[in-house]
Amino acid sequence: MKNVLIFIFCLSIGSVSCTNGGKDTSPTFKSGDYLTLSKDTLRDKIMGGWAGQTIAVTYGGPTEFRFLGTMIQDYQTLPWYDGYMKKWYTESPGLYDDLYMDLTFVDVFERCGLDAPVDSFAEAFAHADYLLWHANEIGRYNILKGLKPPQTGHWLNNPHADCIDFQIEADFAGLMSPGMTVSATEICDKIGHIMNYGDGWYGGVYVASMYTMAFYHNDISFIVNEALKTIPEKSEFYQCISDVISWHKMYPKDWKQTWFEVQKKWTEDIGCPDGVYRPFNIDAKVNAAYVVIGLLYGNGDFGKTVDIATRCGQDSDCNPSTVGGILGTVLGYSHIPSYWKQGLNEVEGMNFKYTQISLNKTYDYGFKHALLMIERNGGKVSDNEVSIKIQEPQVVRFEKSFEGLYPVGKKRIDLSIDKTTDDSTLVSFEGTGIVITGNVEVDSKRILNDRMAAKVEIYLNNQLTETLELPYSYNTRRDEIFFKYQLPKKQYQVRIKVIDLLENARIKINDAILYSDAPANYHF
Repeated sequence: MKNVLIFIFCLSIGSVSCTNGGKDTSPTFKSGDYLTLSKDTLRDKIMGGWAGQTIAVTYGGPTEFRFLGTMIQDYQTLPWYDGYMKKWYTESPGLYDDLYMDLTFVDVFERCGLDAPVDSFAEAFAHADYLLWHANEIGRYNILKGLKPPQTGHWLNNPHADCIDFQIEADFAGLMSPGMTVSATEICDKIGHIMNYGDGWYGGVYVASMYTMAFYHNDISFIVNEALKTIPEKSEFYQCISDVISWHKMYPKDWKQTWFEVQKKWTEDIGCPDGVYRPFNIDAKVNAAYVVIGLLYGNGDFGKTVDIATRCGQDSDCNPSTVGGILGTVLGYSHIPSYWKQGLNEVEGMNFKYTQISLNKTYDYGFKHALLMIERNGGKVSDNEVSIKIQEPQVVRFEKSFEGLYPVGKKRIDLSIDKTTDDSTLVSFEGTGIVITGNVEVDSKRILNDRMAAKVEIYLNNQLTETLELPYSYNTRRDEIFFKYQLPKKQYQVRIKVIDLLENARIKINDAILYSDAPANYHF
């Protein structure tokens, strides 16, 4: 048996600095070593992770996707006051998708146990009442059409495979796996591929890994670097985060300079149809870069960390939520500064929308599941303490989305198709891939969520390629009418034929994003 190491955190309020002059006092753990914590400390850290997310997503809420390709300037103040969280809980509960999405999977573990099959998670996710976007939206659509994970998140079936979705939903995997990075990544492999692939999956793996290390290390730089060992070096996700770490060393006091370097090198989105040819960026690696900027430049100060992650822009409620959760785990609930916990007690007993789970219940579930995971993975649980068998990070397999695809054009179609419209040619193009965006519009809103508003056939060069059912409801729809990759490079014509269409409904076709096997050759 390995020696049991007793680990005591030396934390000051609002900072991860230790009492020995700011140096990290966390011991070095090897795989198989044991970390012993009191049950009270373990619970405090789990509570800190969930509370930190809730606090920080509230802080960033008003800025979400309002700053696209630009940072939030210093002169713009962001509100924080007692009662602010309750205001968001009651007036805009949809803000908390970072939490209630996680809780879908937490609830499955609670009901079905640690061995719950992936189908249990997929079905719970697909039939939940909340709205979804991007990779989650397509993942749900794919499940409801009979596709199974991991194909539901694969880039050939999901144009949003590299988006941030699982990155903001993976917190639970780390919080239920304290010190057990391999176990957390196994959970991520199962659940993360419901909606994501490649860099989109790596975002969740990386975040969950940082959480696992936040239980036994109080050096943020160590956590950021060590968790990156789970990601394949040849992936763009790894390279992007590695760059941020290097730029932090080059510009240790200037987070904005590192932000600019990220903008210059990494913000050209090629997958997400909402981000190609636009400043909008919900790519996992870019928003993870903003997470790491917040963590590294925040220097363990909760407020500073959350504020910097918010001011990086783009998905600027989710990114602070992630850093707030990770740092909240390092600090523990009891050491999150009281300024940031003001009003928290007002909402801890309130159920998150679309769930029957409150923060208080989440604390209980999280603690229970962590104890089960500790015992399952070679640790010990006694009346007053736990001994966790530490797992060193292991690199996960390499995946790459949209390989060999290059955006070469975007065409505005702006076509409305109804029952009176003959077979319509949507677009002609030369290339190797295409995404056509659009949705169903109706004059009457009185359509049941599970009703199909339209059924169409898509023809590629007069050959039937796909028969597609299009719901009207935002709960079950997808915002891409058609997408196809890995085509032989040649001329194509895309045609749509309406098979069935509800009365007073029309199919709105917006844009076509065109791909080829090489970048467009622009001459200036």
